[in-house]
Amino acid sequence: MNHRHLLPNEIDLLVDGEAGFGVAPLRAHIQECPECRERLEDARVVVEALEALPHFAPDSRLADRVMAQVPVFVPAHVAARDTVRRWLPQSAAARIAALAVAGASAFTLTVGMIWLALQGDAVVFVTGLLGDRIRTAVTSAARDLAVALLGDAALSALQGLGAIGASLLLLAFLLGAVGTIAGIRRLAVASRRA
Repeated sequence: MNHRHLLPNEIDLLVDGEAGFGVAPLRAHIQECPECRERLEDARVVVEALEALPHFAPDSRLADRVMAQVPVFVPAHVAARDTVRRWLPQSAAARIAALAVAGASAFTLTVGMIWLALQGDAVVFVTGLLGDRIRTAVTSAARDLAVALLGDAALSALQGLGAIGASLLLLAFLLGAVGTIAGIRRLAVASRRA
């Protein structure tokens, strides 16, 4: 007599009615072991109960609804290719026209960049001029903001600090304002969650 009990997969073989080389010893064990015979009968009852259940088919749109909620990773090169395909016209004539416009634009930009590279003095002059104008615009905007927020008396005090001191004071004020806004948003989010 074999002193070990049948494993669940061995009981499954007997429940399924499998026939083969290894099934005969399992059947012989069932005849000798009341505990394994009881487990086999329990498994047959479960299988019969499962077979008696009605068979339902899922809704035909179930896969679409599930996949709509699944985040699908799309590699960058596939996303770029799909975007270009959406932008490209469908007809051959329109594609040729789009290619001509893109080629002309690329040619113009290339010639312009080459000309700028050869005109080094002009580039230095233009960037210096733009830098001065941007610095003047930022300084003027900062002065107008300081006057609007703090008044004319505060502006004269800021001018007494010098450009660097005034900039640091204005930066501290702006950081305080940003911190206040962030704190209020965090409180709003926390209260919404609660």
